[in-house]
Amino acid sequence: MYGEAAVERLAFIGAAKHLGLSLDEIGELLGVWEAGACRDVKADLRPRIAARLTEAESRAAELAAFTASLQTALEHLDALPDRATPCDPACGFLGTPLPAAAGTQPVDVVLAPSRQVAQAEAERWRTAPVACSLTDDGLQERTAQWREAVDGAVRTSVADGLRLTLPVDRAARVAELAVAEQQCCQFFDFRFHLDGPRLHLEVRAPAGGAELLADLFGPAA
Repeated sequence: MYGEAAVERLAFIGAAKHLGLSLDEIGELLGVWEAGACRDVKADLRPRIAARLTEAESRAAELAAFTASLQTALEHLDALPDRATPCDPACGFLGTPLPAAAGTQPVDVVLAPSRQVAQAEAERWRTAPVACSLTDDGLQERTAQWREAVDGAVRTSVADGLRLTLPVDRAARVAELAVAEQQCCQFFDFRFHLDGPRLHLEVRAPAGGAELLADLFGPAA
């Protein structure tokens, strides 16, 4: 059996992982926690949480800009006349920039981590604690939202998870839910791939989260 100090240490490490801190950061913070006063832990932890918050807000903004661009592109495409001739720049879609969504500026959205981000940082979901911060009611509501968003999806297995193929017009809703899901369940990994009229959503989780993944998104075909 673990002693009280060991249990507290494990709980501290679990809480730090849930905040998205890297293993190196957890080691540094743990040293302060074991040797310093509570105020020292607070002073050390605050800038780390602030940095993670800035990073999360940036990713959410990128996804919001990306979904707005998709919606604008889809509306623009639907407004084009159906021509029997081959596509060329005269059709208004190829060769010219798409109009930006109202009230926004055109942006280049990079969904993949930059090359400066270490592989361990890019795949933090593999070591994140398999835990959800939602209440029971919140979890039921989120499950219902996901089931509605991915209803009718074609499901196939991928390494560590599941690929769901959906109509591309669901991209905005799916991206919105993925951002929300990352706030409460950091052990899920979401990847988007646009393929013409289709959206491929890949969801992965560590081994301990496989059952939760199946409960939320359904089993592979």
